[in-house]
Amino acid sequence: MLELLKKGNKSSGTAALGNTALAIAKGIAAAISGSGAMFATTIHSIADATNQGFVFFGSALAEKERTERFPAGFGRVVNLFVLIAVIVISIMAYETIVKGWHLIQDPRATTHIWLNTGILLLSIMTDGYVLWKAMKQIAEESLTEATGFTRISAAFRNIQYASPPTRLVFYEDIVATIGALLALISILLAHFTGFLLLDGIGTMLIGILLIGIALKIGYDNTIGLIGVSAPAKIENRIAELILNEPEVVDILEMRVLQEGRQYHVESYIELKKGLTLADADDIKIKVQKKVLEEPDIDDVTLGILESDNQKTWEKKDSAK
Repeated sequence: MLELLKKGNKSSGTAALGNTALAIAKGIAAAISGSGAMFATTIHSIADATNQGFVFFGSALAEKERTERFPAGFGRVVNLFVLIAVIVISIMAYETIVKGWHLIQDPRATTHIWLNTGILLLSIMTDGYVLWKAMKQIAEESLTEATGFTRISAAFRNIQYASPPTRLVFYEDIVATIGALLALISILLAHFTGFLLLDGIGTMLIGILLIGIALKIGYDNTIGLIGVSAPAKIENRIAELILNEPEVVDILEMRVLQEGRQYHVESYIELKKGLTLADADDIKIKVQKKVLEEPDIDDVTLGILESDNQKTWEKKDSAK
């Protein structure tokens, strides 16, 4: 089990630990000050810590070797764990919105303003750091050469190539950072302007952000559980590897199925005319080994045909 945990998603593991510490600090501040916005961001951190803990264990379990009973492996397990996390987010979002509505109906002044401010600033820095680490992880998983601040734009462009746990951390920490900033603004404005409704409004906005992220993550992982074709960028990379073999002249058809962050490749390839069956079989094995050397390719099934002298394979549009 320890060996499996070592293979768990690093972003979700780091985020779970960070959000646990933040939830404790925020919860103490919310109890002392009575701030609704601080309560909302506490709930958010609890949800994040719970979710990311779930997802970390799910990502580790997804690395388990396939068995006779489960020949396709456990890649989709992580999608199931992420969907459980979505349920937690939805419950927390509901509780946050209800709390915000009560504060709008019965606004109250908060105390210990500087305690709240200090903890929220700490939250913004911590969530921002976790978000930055998630962007770095996206660059690694999408094989993107991005450094420095170029990682920000690269992360949004390549998020579809990241694993489900990394996507969860990325989306959640965007909302967590924005939520902490919203809470800070609403608490300070309510304190200095005396417009106490802002505390409740800020609380409700954080709840609405949670609902938005739950819908987005839920959709992504539902299609992942069903089984979805790999992004065009991945298909093109695999096709290029196959066609770089001198004896391969065309790809008649190819299907690349994505499960978690693993890819299953099935393809019929056309070889030069005149090859013996033994030579053709050797070429097939050589191509299979080459494709399997790529990261995240779980298995490759190839069929071989003699060339029909017609070009079939066309590069996919990666922009779609």
